[in-house]
Amino acid sequence: RRATTAVALVVLLGGTPGAAPAQDGVLTLEAASQMALTRNEQALAADQSYTAARARVTEARAFFLPAITATGAYTRRPFQVVREFQGSQIAIQKYNALSGALSLNLIVFDSLTIPGYKSARAEERAQKAASADAKRQLAYEVSNAFLSTLGIDQVLEAARHRYDYARQAFDAAKARYSAGLVGVNDVTRAELEVATAEMGITQTKGRVDSTYLQLGYLLDEQDMFTKKLKAPDELLQAAEARDFPGEGLVEEAQDRRLDLAALRWRAQAQKALVLTPTLKWFPALALTGQYRYTNEAGLTGRNTNWNVGASMSWSLFDGFARIGQHGEYKALAEIAQLDVRANLRQVELQVREALVSLENQRAAFKQAGVAHEVALKNAAEIAELYRQGLAAALQVADANVALFDAEVVLVQERYGLGVAFLNLEAALGLDPFGKEPQT
Repeated sequence: RRATTAVALVVLLGGTPGAAPAQDGVLTLEAASQMALTRNEQALAADQSYTAARARVTEARAFFLPAITATGAYTRRPFQVVREFQGSQIAIQKYNALSGALSLNLIVFDSLTIPGYKSARAEERAQKAASADAKRQLAYEVSNAFLSTLGIDQVLEAARHRYDYARQAFDAAKARYSAGLVGVNDVTRAELEVATAEMGITQTKGRVDSTYLQLGYLLDEQDMFTKKLKAPDELLQAAEARDFPGEGLVEEAQDRRLDLAALRWRAQAQKALVLTPTLKWFPALALTGQYRYTNEAGLTGRNTNWNVGASMSWSLFDGFARIGQHGEYKALAEIAQLDVRANLRQVELQVREALVSLENQRAAFKQAGVAHEVALKNAAEIAELYRQGLAAALQVADANVALFDAEVVLVQERYGLGVAFLNLEAALGLDPFGKEPQT
């Protein structure tokens, strides 16, 4: 299985199989992804968006449950009214009046309740998929930043190699000049190459610092410069050797992609609303009930009372607003379905392009490896010829530059191979570690 895709991410960039477990101060790709998912505002906002969608479902469900309201009142009056009735003194109005009521209202049928609830449920499922996909995309963003940082680290290492070679050539030129075997031009040329290589280290170091800052921003980690990134050790083998059968991949991706799932559910939510205007042709029915208490019983002699009732409202004519609303909702539902269709085709395009890109990167990586070996042999041969007096200092400098360029290209192609592999995983709807994302 394509597991541990991105965890495997830097054999590509210099890792070795069977690497030791992560130590203190060493940051793995898994740990970086987890840090981003627990700290980055994008992931936290995705969770809150889903929480809000669930709350809207609860709100829509409330229409099916009774509304119960309790009220109470106290009134102080300046005088009391008492009447005599059948030989008894009855207080019609007391100095201190207390009253309370408990009311219940239940909507039996309303045109907005059923389609509104179905729409809210579909929107909840859509947001659930969208939030999970937002986290998946953040994990890929972290993976790319992680790889980019490792790649620049490798370029810095290549720049240091160039400096080491230039320094060796400079020492050899000084020794040969002291022996009277070459002119001062060889020493000057070698010294210029040392200065150029040293400047290259400084410039690359600035790029390294920049990529560490960008990665730290994604992880919400202020102390990135004290951490060393651990190279994953399976991606190179997976990227070079794994075969992806063309048949069935597109359908597999279309079934798995969370962004497509979110679009499908949103289309279902919009479709549910199409029924709303039609249901408005039916009357709305509600039941009501009330229980009341007062300390002013009056002539009835009863301190408590209750009543129940039913109410119905029926909009017989609304100026054809329902017809217009039905046409609008139907068109919006069709637009949502067209959006799903367009994204289905987009996923197919992404999968096919990712497969082509991966094959091209495999070929480019192999070519870069061959070119690097040739440049390495050439630099060694030119250095030996120079020591024997059979090559000029300019040739040594050129060979050193060619070796540096070959190392940089090799790192870039290794990074490109990792990115191409990750892009295919992303197109297939998997997370950066080759697993199906959890919702």
